[in-house]
Amino acid sequence: MLVLATTLDSIVASLGEGVATVEPQSAAFWRLFTTTTYVAGRTLGLVSSTSPVVIAEAPAAAGDYHVVDEIVITNTDSIAHTVTVSIKVDADLRVVAKATLGVGERLAYYDKQGWARYNSAGVLLTSANEGPIDVQSFITAGSHTWTKPTSFTPKLVRVIARGAGGGGGAGASLATAVVAKGGGGGGGGACVIRDFLATSLGDTEAVVVGAGGLAGAPGVAGAAGGAGGVGGSSTFSSGNNLVTAFGGGGGAGGAISAAVTGGGGGGGVGGAGGTGTTSGGAGGVPTAATNGAGGQGVTGTVAVSTTGNAEDGGGAGAGIAATPVAASLGGSSINGGGGGGAGGSHSATPAIVEGGAGGSAGVYTAGGGGARGTSGAAPTAGVAGDAGSMHRGGKGGGGGGTTITASTAGGAGGAGGAGGGGGGGGGVGNNPGLGGAGGVGGVGAVYVLCW
Repeated sequence: MLVLATTLDSIVASLGEGVATVEPQSAAFWRLFTTTTYVAGRTLGLVSSTSPVVIAEAPAAAGDYHVVDEIVITNTDSIAHTVTVSIKVDADLRVVAKATLGVGERLAYYDKQGWARYNSAGVLLTSANEGPIDVQSFITAGSHTWTKPTSFTPKLVRVIARGAGGGGGAGASLATAVVAKGGGGGGGGACVIRDFLATSLGDTEAVVVGAGGLAGAPGVAGAAGGAGGVGGSSTFSSGNNLVTAFGGGGGAGGAISAAVTGGGGGGGVGGAGGTGTTSGGAGGVPTAATNGAGGQGVTGTVAVSTTGNAEDGGGAGAGIAATPVAASLGGSSINGGGGGGAGGSHSATPAIVEGGAGGSAGVYTAGGGGARGTSGAAPTAGVAGDAGSMHRGGKGGGGGGTTITASTAGGAGGAGGAGGGGGGGGGVGNNPGLGGAGGVGGVGAVYVLCW
């Protein structure tokens, strides 16, 4: 709590450098207490000088006092500034905070939280309790380099890696009154979190972000769909320090028969998920047949299921039973990526059998990812899964819509969300309309934090 208790008290700020183009802005929010009233107030100003400038004024009358709840100083200039904030009592200055702000960064005080520095996007950089923090995010597929920060000496490094999601299988193409299957959903990528002493790492370390598994390609008119590809692994460092997060398996292509369509297996902390066939793709090592714990990858499902969920492994891709049943959902993962939903099928009647939604992230309940596409005379693609973040994986894409309308293509599966979401399976097309392509798996990710 910052209290201005006399008419001689104020809070001032100064710059370590002269202003280049625009004075940094300040805003203070306080409460005035008198012997009889309470009034909220604010002080808006500019930190315009290397000499102290008042950013929160003193109470006007003896016996009154200001309780300062919030102060924000934003560097709106075109150069970095060292900002010093002090309590001023008459002519006496006592420094309470000092920080170097890059362009767009801000120094903020919040009652009960203290002082902290944020970047231009509002992400916490340093705080009084935590000290300097460096965050480097690698979220595009391919090779990258992590560089140990030199602006401070880090003690600990945390790596959060997620493998890429598997691609969804393509739907079949068939016009006759025979069962035809949508594609299976791709499995989600695994999540691995590991801490290092900063001294055990080099000044630079290699980083690889896994590419999403390829989308299953439709076959020719009247043929089965192709399987989706396995998601790539994401890695950090090498040798004894190697961190690997494995990708999810691809979903099986839809058959032009009552053969089972297997979903892709979720990636595990010890291996990638397998690609679905007429059985579910094996979950990555250590494998779980159903709901997984720890780093187990979950085996792809072969029917409507609520037990394809994972903890750190990837969620199971959704499969389809010999006799298709609507709404086959991808499994979810608490920390890894969600599995893709199954594409829409048609029964032997033929009648439409709807596909399913992709699995979610941050939860242990199937579904909740990208929605399935609509089915009918003009099938639509499944909805892409939401992208993940440092704190959770990507969600699985929804299965594509199906059709029994002559000469109409099936809907494509939705793409898996970045951060390891599995792609959705494509829906069945009516020959000569092709089956819908599977959804591509979500790219992996690597986040490296130092403090």
